[in-house]
Amino acid sequence: MEFGGGKGRRVAVIGGGVAGAFIAKSLQFTADVTLIDVKEYFEIPWASLRGMVEPSFAERSVINHKDYLSNGRLVVSRAVNITNSDVLTAEGRLVGYDYLVVATGHDDPFPKTRRERLREYEAENEKIRAAQSIMIVGGGPTGVELAAEIAVDFPAKKVTLVHDGSRLLEFIGPKASNKTMEWLKTKDVEVKLQRSVVEMESVDSDGSKTYRTSSRETIRADCHFLCTGKPLGSAWLKETILKDNMDSNGRLKVDDYMRIKGHKNIFAIGDITDIKEIKQGYLAQKHAVVAAKNIKILMDGEKESKMATYKPQSIKVIVSLGRHDAVAQFPFTTLIGLIPGMIKSKDLFVGKTRKKMGLDPQAVDN
Repeated sequence: MEFGGGKGRRVAVIGGGVAGAFIAKSLQFTADVTLIDVKEYFEIPWASLRGMVEPSFAERSVINHKDYLSNGRLVVSRAVNITNSDVLTAEGRLVGYDYLVVATGHDDPFPKTRRERLREYEAENEKIRAAQSIMIVGGGPTGVELAAEIAVDFPAKKVTLVHDGSRLLEFIGPKASNKTMEWLKTKDVEVKLQRSVVEMESVDSDGSKTYRTSSRETIRADCHFLCTGKPLGSAWLKETILKDNMDSNGRLKVDDYMRIKGHKNIFAIGDITDIKEIKQGYLAQKHAVVAAKNIKILMDGEKESKMATYKPQSIKVIVSLGRHDAVAQFPFTTLIGLIPGMIKSKDLFVGKTRKKMGLDPQAVDN
Protein backbone atom coordinates (compact mmCIF):
# COMPACT_ATOMS: atom_id res chain seq x y z
CA MET A 1 0.00 0.00 0.00
CA GLU A 2 1.29 3.46 -0.84
CA PHE A 3 0.74 6.47 1.40
CA GLY A 4 1.02 10.15 0.55
CA GLY A 5 -1.15 12.38 -1.64
CA GLY A 6 -0.86 16.03 -2.61
CA LYS A 7 1.88 15.63 -5.23
CA GLY A 8 4.55 18.30 -4.83
CA ARG A 9 3.93 18.93 -1.14
CA ARG A 10 4.42 15.46 0.30
CA VAL A 11 6.85 15.48 3.24
CA ALA A 12 7.93 12.21 4.86
CA VAL A 13 9.67 12.42 8.23
CA ILE A 14 11.54 9.36 9.50
CA GLY A 15 11.94 9.38 13.28
CA GLY A 16 9.65 10.76 15.97
CA GLY A 17 12.17 12.06 18.47
CA VAL A 18 12.81 15.71 19.35
CA ALA A 19 13.77 16.80 15.84
CA GLY A 20 11.35 14.65 13.86
CA ALA A 21 8.31 15.37 16.01
CA PHE A 22 8.97 19.10 15.96
CA ILE A 23 9.34 19.38 12.18
CA ALA A 24 6.29 17.19 11.56
CA LYS A 25 4.25 19.42 13.85
CA SER A 26 5.64 22.56 12.17
CA LEU A 27 4.79 21.47 8.61
CA GLN A 28 1.47 19.70 9.12
CA PHE A 29 -0.71 22.61 7.96
CA THR A 30 1.42 23.64 4.96
CA ALA A 31 2.38 20.20 3.62
CA ASP A 32 1.02 16.68 3.35
CA VAL A 33 3.06 15.24 6.24
CA THR A 34 3.65 11.58 7.02
CA LEU A 35 5.59 10.79 10.20
CA ILE A 36 7.19 7.34 10.27
CA ASP A 37 8.21 6.16 13.73
CA VAL A 38 8.68 2.81 15.45
CA LYS A 39 6.54 3.97 18.37
CA GLU A 40 3.22 5.73 18.85
CA TYR A 41 4.57 8.55 21.00
CA PHE A 42 7.13 11.32 21.34
CA GLU A 43 9.17 11.49 24.54
CA ILE A 44 10.93 14.54 25.94
CA PRO A 45 14.31 12.86 26.48
CA TRP A 46 15.86 15.30 28.95
CA ALA A 47 12.95 14.61 31.35
CA SER A 48 13.27 10.82 31.33
CA LEU A 49 15.45 10.47 34.44
CA ARG A 50 12.96 12.40 36.60
CA GLY A 51 10.36 9.86 35.50
CA MET A 52 12.45 7.09 37.07
CA VAL A 53 12.23 8.63 40.56
CA GLU A 54 8.75 10.10 40.01
CA PRO A 55 6.79 8.02 37.47
CA SER A 56 3.85 10.46 37.37
CA PHE A 57 6.23 13.08 35.92
CA ALA A 58 6.46 10.99 32.74
CA GLU A 59 2.73 11.35 32.14
CA ARG A 60 3.46 14.88 30.84
CA SER A 61 6.72 14.06 29.04
CA VAL A 62 5.53 11.01 27.09
CA ILE A 63 3.12 12.30 24.43
CA ASN A 64 1.18 10.37 21.80
CA HIS A 65 2.12 11.61 18.32
CA LYS A 66 -1.55 12.04 17.46
CA ASP A 67 -1.98 14.58 20.27
CA TYR A 68 0.10 17.18 18.41
CA LEU A 69 -0.06 15.79 14.85
CA SER A 70 -3.73 16.57 14.24
CA ASN A 71 -3.33 17.26 10.52
CA GLY A 72 -0.67 14.72 9.59
CA ARG A 73 -0.44 11.01 8.93
CA LEU A 74 1.29 8.61 11.35
CA VAL A 75 2.82 5.32 10.22
CA VAL A 76 3.98 3.24 13.20
CA SER A 77 6.71 1.10 11.70
CA ARG A 78 10.44 0.92 11.11
CA ALA A 79 11.79 2.43 7.90
CA VAL A 80 13.97 -0.13 6.10
CA ASN A 81 14.80 1.49 2.76
CA ILE A 82 14.83 4.82 0.94
CA THR A 83 14.65 5.35 -2.81
CA ASN A 84 14.55 8.60 -4.76
CA SER A 85 10.76 8.70 -4.42
CA ASP A 86 9.64 6.46 -1.54
CA VAL A 87 10.33 5.18 1.95
CA LEU A 88 9.75 1.46 2.49
CA THR A 89 8.67 0.28 5.95
CA ALA A 90 9.17 -3.09 7.62
CA GLU A 91 5.53 -4.01 6.90
CA GLY A 92 6.00 -3.40 3.19
CA ARG A 93 4.28 0.01 3.07
CA LEU A 94 5.52 2.55 0.57
CA VAL A 95 5.42 6.19 1.66
CA GLY A 96 5.88 8.51 -1.28
CA TYR A 97 7.63 11.83 -0.78
CA ASP A 98 8.62 15.01 -2.55
CA TYR A 99 10.72 16.05 0.45
CA LEU A 100 12.25 13.70 2.99
CA VAL A 101 13.55 14.41 6.50
CA VAL A 102 15.75 11.83 8.24
CA ALA A 103 15.66 12.32 12.01
CA THR A 104 16.36 8.87 13.43
CA GLY A 105 18.74 10.05 16.16
CA HIS A 106 19.92 7.18 18.33
CA ASP A 107 18.68 3.60 18.28
CA ASP A 108 16.72 3.33 21.53
CA PRO A 109 14.82 0.08 22.23
CA PHE A 110 11.63 1.79 23.39
CA PRO A 111 8.27 -0.05 23.52
CA LYS A 112 5.61 0.67 20.90
CA THR A 113 2.88 2.27 23.02
CA ARG A 114 2.77 5.12 25.50
CA ARG A 115 1.12 2.88 28.10
CA GLU A 116 3.98 0.37 27.85
CA ARG A 117 6.52 3.17 28.24
CA LEU A 118 4.80 4.49 31.37
CA ARG A 119 4.83 0.98 32.79
CA GLU A 120 8.59 0.89 32.26
CA TYR A 121 8.92 4.00 34.40
CA GLU A 122 6.86 2.32 37.13
CA ALA A 123 9.11 -0.74 36.99
CA GLU A 124 12.30 1.33 37.14
CA ASN A 125 10.93 3.27 40.10
CA GLU A 126 10.10 0.04 41.92
CA LYS A 127 13.62 -1.19 41.22
CA ILE A 128 15.09 1.96 42.78
CA ARG A 129 12.77 1.87 45.79
CA ALA A 130 13.51 -1.79 46.51
CA ALA A 131 17.30 -1.28 46.44
CA GLN A 132 19.49 -0.13 49.29
CA SER A 133 22.55 0.21 47.07
CA ILE A 134 22.62 1.25 43.40
CA MET A 135 25.46 1.28 40.87
CA ILE A 136 25.33 3.61 37.86
CA VAL A 137 27.66 2.89 34.94
CA GLY A 138 28.60 5.94 32.89
CA GLY A 139 29.64 9.45 33.91
CA GLY A 140 28.16 11.43 31.06
CA PRO A 141 25.09 13.64 31.47
CA THR A 142 22.70 10.67 31.76
CA GLY A 143 24.69 8.91 34.48
CA VAL A 144 25.34 12.12 36.41
CA GLU A 145 21.72 13.27 36.26
CA LEU A 146 20.40 9.85 37.33
CA ALA A 147 22.85 9.69 40.26
CA ALA A 148 21.72 13.17 41.32
CA GLU A 149 18.00 12.35 41.00
CA ILE A 150 18.38 9.25 43.18
CA ALA A 151 20.67 10.95 45.72
CA VAL A 152 18.22 13.84 46.19
CA ASP A 153 14.97 11.84 46.28
CA PHE A 154 16.38 8.82 48.16
CA PRO A 155 19.25 10.14 50.31
CA ALA A 156 19.44 6.95 52.42
CA LYS A 157 20.45 4.82 49.43
CA LYS A 158 24.11 4.18 48.65
CA VAL A 159 24.85 5.35 45.10
CA THR A 160 28.07 4.42 43.30
CA LEU A 161 28.90 6.00 39.94
CA VAL A 162 31.50 4.18 37.81
CA HIS A 163 33.02 5.95 34.81
CA ASP A 164 35.84 4.86 32.51
CA GLY A 165 36.99 8.42 31.79
CA SER A 166 39.39 10.61 33.73
CA ARG A 167 36.61 13.04 34.71
CA LEU A 168 32.84 13.35 34.66
CA LEU A 169 30.98 15.14 31.84
CA GLU A 170 33.94 15.01 29.47
CA PHE A 171 31.98 16.73 26.71
CA ILE A 172 32.22 20.04 28.59
CA GLY A 173 35.05 21.82 30.39
CA PRO A 174 37.00 20.54 33.42
CA LYS A 175 35.71 23.35 35.64
CA ALA A 176 32.12 22.11 35.25
CA SER A 177 33.31 18.53 35.77
CA ASN A 178 35.10 19.41 39.01
CA LYS A 179 32.12 21.36 40.36
CA THR A 180 29.87 18.40 39.59
CA MET A 181 32.20 15.97 41.33
CA GLU A 182 32.21 18.12 44.47
CA TRP A 183 28.41 18.40 44.40
CA LEU A 184 28.00 14.62 44.15
CA LYS A 185 30.38 14.14 47.08
CA THR A 186 28.19 16.40 49.24
CA LYS A 187 25.32 13.98 48.48
CA ASP A 188 27.46 10.97 49.46
CA VAL A 189 27.64 9.61 45.93
CA GLU A 190 30.80 7.54 45.55
CA VAL A 191 32.45 8.24 42.19
CA LYS A 192 35.00 5.80 40.73
CA LEU A 193 36.85 7.18 37.71
CA GLN A 194 39.01 5.40 35.10
CA ARG A 195 37.27 2.11 35.72
CA SER A 196 34.85 0.00 33.75
CA VAL A 197 32.56 -2.73 35.03
CA VAL A 198 33.84 -6.01 33.63
CA GLU A 199 31.24 -8.48 34.86
CA MET A 200 28.76 -9.45 37.54
CA GLU A 201 30.55 -12.05 39.65
CA SER A 202 27.87 -13.35 42.00
CA VAL A 203 24.47 -12.90 43.57
CA ASP A 204 24.38 -13.03 47.36
CA SER A 205 21.68 -14.73 49.43
CA ASP A 206 20.09 -11.35 50.21
CA GLY A 207 19.74 -10.59 46.47
CA SER A 208 22.59 -8.07 46.26
CA LYS A 209 25.07 -8.49 43.43
CA THR A 210 28.85 -8.28 43.31
CA TYR A 211 30.44 -6.61 40.30
CA ARG A 212 34.10 -6.65 39.29
CA THR A 213 35.77 -3.60 37.73
CA SER A 214 38.72 -3.30 35.36
CA SER A 215 40.90 -2.35 38.35
CA ARG A 216 40.02 -5.71 39.97
CA GLU A 217 38.01 -4.19 42.79
CA THR A 218 34.53 -5.43 43.66
CA ILE A 219 31.39 -3.34 44.09
CA ARG A 220 28.29 -4.64 45.84
CA ALA A 221 24.96 -3.24 44.74
CA ASP A 222 21.37 -4.40 44.75
CA CYS A 223 20.87 -3.20 41.19
CA HIS A 224 22.57 -1.22 38.44
CA PHE A 225 21.67 1.15 35.60
CA LEU A 226 23.68 1.34 32.38
CA CYS A 227 24.04 4.97 31.26
CA THR A 228 26.60 4.70 28.48
CA GLY A 229 26.30 5.93 24.90
CA LYS A 230 23.67 4.53 22.54
CA PRO A 231 24.33 3.64 18.89
CA LEU A 232 23.17 6.01 16.18
CA GLY A 233 20.02 5.04 14.33
CA SER A 234 21.82 4.99 10.99
CA ALA A 235 23.01 1.41 10.38
CA TRP A 236 20.01 0.69 8.12
CA LEU A 237 20.93 3.64 5.87
CA LYS A 238 23.92 1.67 4.54
CA GLU A 239 21.52 -0.23 2.28
CA THR A 240 19.77 2.88 0.94
CA ILE A 241 20.47 5.70 -1.54
CA LEU A 242 22.13 7.55 1.37
CA LYS A 243 24.84 4.92 1.89
CA ASP A 244 27.54 7.22 0.48
CA ASN A 245 26.41 10.29 2.45
CA MET A 246 27.58 9.15 5.90
CA ASP A 247 30.84 9.93 7.67
CA SER A 248 33.00 7.34 9.42
CA ASN A 249 30.88 7.67 12.58
CA GLY A 250 27.64 6.91 10.77
CA ARG A 251 26.37 10.49 10.76
CA LEU A 252 24.76 12.04 7.71
CA LYS A 253 26.72 14.80 6.00
CA VAL A 254 24.60 17.95 5.72
CA ASP A 255 25.09 21.37 4.18
CA ASP A 256 24.26 24.74 5.74
CA TYR A 257 20.61 24.33 4.68
CA MET A 258 20.29 21.03 6.62
CA ARG A 259 20.10 19.13 3.33
CA ILE A 260 22.04 15.91 2.94
CA LYS A 261 24.96 16.75 0.69
CA GLY A 262 24.29 15.75 -2.90
CA HIS A 263 20.49 15.78 -2.49
CA LYS A 264 18.22 18.74 -3.20
CA ASN A 265 15.10 17.42 -1.45
CA ILE A 266 16.40 15.22 1.40
CA PHE A 267 17.17 16.78 4.77
CA ALA A 268 18.66 15.44 7.99
CA ILE A 269 18.22 16.95 11.45
CA GLY A 270 19.11 16.16 15.04
CA ASP A 271 21.77 13.80 16.39
CA ILE A 272 22.06 11.94 13.08
CA THR A 273 23.85 14.89 11.45
CA ASP A 274 27.60 15.47 11.21
CA ILE A 275 27.35 19.08 12.45
CA LYS A 276 30.30 19.82 14.72
CA GLU A 277 28.49 20.70 17.94
CA ILE A 278 27.36 18.99 21.12
CA LYS A 279 24.27 16.90 20.39
CA GLN A 280 21.45 18.41 22.44
CA GLY A 281 17.67 18.47 22.21
CA TYR A 282 17.29 22.24 21.94
CA LEU A 283 19.76 22.26 19.04
CA ALA A 284 17.80 19.50 17.31
CA GLN A 285 14.77 21.79 17.50
CA LYS A 286 16.82 24.59 15.90
CA HIS A 287 17.74 22.18 13.09
CA ALA A 288 14.03 21.49 12.62
CA VAL A 289 13.19 25.20 12.40
CA VAL A 290 15.76 25.76 9.63
CA ALA A 291 14.78 22.65 7.67
CA ALA A 292 11.05 23.42 7.94
CA LYS A 293 11.58 26.95 6.65
CA ASN A 294 13.64 25.69 3.72
CA ILE A 295 11.13 23.00 2.78
CA LYS A 296 8.38 25.63 2.72
CA ILE A 297 10.53 27.84 0.47
CA LEU A 298 11.16 24.97 -1.94
CA MET A 299 7.50 23.89 -1.97
CA ASP A 300 6.46 27.44 -2.82
CA GLY A 301 8.90 27.51 -5.73
CA GLU A 302 10.98 30.35 -4.31
CA LYS A 303 14.67 30.85 -5.04
CA GLU A 304 17.23 28.90 -3.04
CA SER A 305 18.91 32.20 -2.22
CA LYS A 306 16.08 32.80 0.26
CA MET A 307 16.81 29.60 2.18
CA ALA A 308 17.86 29.79 5.83
CA THR A 309 21.25 28.54 6.93
CA TYR A 310 22.30 26.83 10.14
CA LYS A 311 25.57 27.57 11.90
CA PRO A 312 26.99 25.37 14.69
CA GLN A 313 26.20 26.79 18.11
CA SER A 314 28.64 27.66 20.89
CA ILE A 315 28.56 25.52 24.01
CA LYS A 316 25.58 26.12 26.29
CA VAL A 317 24.90 23.18 28.56
CA ILE A 318 22.81 22.73 31.70
CA VAL A 319 23.03 19.39 33.53
CA SER A 320 20.36 19.07 36.20
CA LEU A 321 21.39 17.89 39.66
CA GLY A 322 18.18 16.76 41.28
CA ARG A 323 15.13 18.98 41.70
CA HIS A 324 16.78 22.26 42.67
CA ASP A 325 20.42 22.40 41.53
CA ALA A 326 22.24 22.21 38.21
CA VAL A 327 25.65 22.79 36.68
CA ALA A 328 25.74 25.12 33.68
CA GLN A 329 28.48 25.90 31.20
CA PHE A 330 27.96 28.99 29.07
CA PRO A 331 30.47 30.54 26.63
CA PHE A 332 32.04 32.78 29.27
CA THR A 333 31.17 31.28 32.65
CA THR A 334 30.43 28.10 34.60
CA LEU A 335 27.84 28.01 37.39
CA ILE A 336 26.54 25.39 39.81
CA GLY A 337 23.73 25.39 42.34
CA LEU A 338 20.32 27.03 42.61
CA ILE A 339 20.68 29.68 39.89
CA PRO A 340 21.14 27.27 36.95
CA GLY A 341 18.77 24.93 38.76
CA MET A 342 16.02 27.57 38.54
CA ILE A 343 16.44 27.55 34.76
CA LYS A 344 16.08 23.81 34.23
CA SER A 345 15.77 21.46 37.18
CA LYS A 346 12.28 22.07 38.55
CA ASP A 347 10.26 21.26 35.42
CA LEU A 348 13.09 20.18 33.06
CA PHE A 349 11.59 22.33 30.28
CA VAL A 350 8.62 19.95 30.00
CA GLY A 351 6.00 22.71 30.13
CA LYS A 352 7.96 24.81 27.66
CA THR A 353 8.37 21.88 25.25
CA ARG A 354 4.70 20.92 25.48
CA LYS A 355 3.75 24.51 24.67
CA LYS A 356 6.01 24.40 21.58
CA MET A 357 4.16 21.29 20.49
CA GLY A 358 0.84 23.11 20.80
CA LEU A 359 -0.20 21.31 24.00
CA ASP A 360 -1.29 22.45 27.47
CA PRO A 361 1.98 22.89 29.43
CA GLN A 362 0.58 21.40 32.63
CA ALA A 363 -2.05 18.92 31.48
CA VAL A 364 -1.52 15.18 32.02
CA ASP A 365 -2.26 13.31 28.81
CA ASN A 366 -4.61 10.35 28.75
